[in-house]
Amino acid sequence: MNPILFTFDIFGTTLDWKRGMQEALAAHGHALTDDAFNRITAAQARLQAGPFQTYTDIVTQSLVEVVGLDASTARSIGDNVGRAPLFTDASEALTRLMRIAPCVAMTNSDRAHRAQVEAQLGFALSDWFCAEDVRAYKPSPEFWHYVARRRGLRFDKGWWHVSAYADYDLDVARSLGLTAVFVQRPHHVSGGADYEFRSYSAMADYLETLLKV
Repeated sequence: MNPILFTFDIFGTTLDWKRGMQEALAAHGHALTDDAFNRITAAQARLQAGPFQTYTDIVTQSLVEVVGLDASTARSIGDNVGRAPLFTDASEALTRLMRIAPCVAMTNSDRAHRAQVEAQLGFALSDWFCAEDVRAYKPSPEFWHYVARRRGLRFDKGWWHVSAYADYDLDVARSLGLTAVFVQRPHHVSGGADYEFRSYSAMADYLETLLKV
């Protein structure tokens, strides 16, 4: 089914979240090993599964716990996670995809991170739904139900959900009857998907050819 809406994961799929964390920690004299990154993501997943906290608070706690940063330094990183570098294909490809259907963020982050991300893109996305709005984090299905209510959508194959992560995104999207689109990034969790692309640009190429845009 042709897309009528694209929803996108942001951190790790649109932004190079791992590189951003490496650069932020390096600025404070800390190297980010793969083991430390995995422990940070595990700590964040644990905190996200508990009583709701903002993503800035969760980043802060995870960096204090795993890296040993002081709370003020950790919070400054959490406040600015939306400044992590974009993947190089993101801005150009999203511009092309927005000519096909609205492009909407579904992100485990805060409202304040939207301006940081969109400043890098150079344009506003069609909409932005974050954990702070929903008061829950992906992979909770409530995130998708919230977006459906706000956008007046039903769950069907015309809604294409795009992510590098099966565990946080694509497994739920498929269970709800959406079109699940896996985009490979350096850090990813592969799984079942209706489409797989090596980049946002490859996805845009495919759809422009299919739809003769």
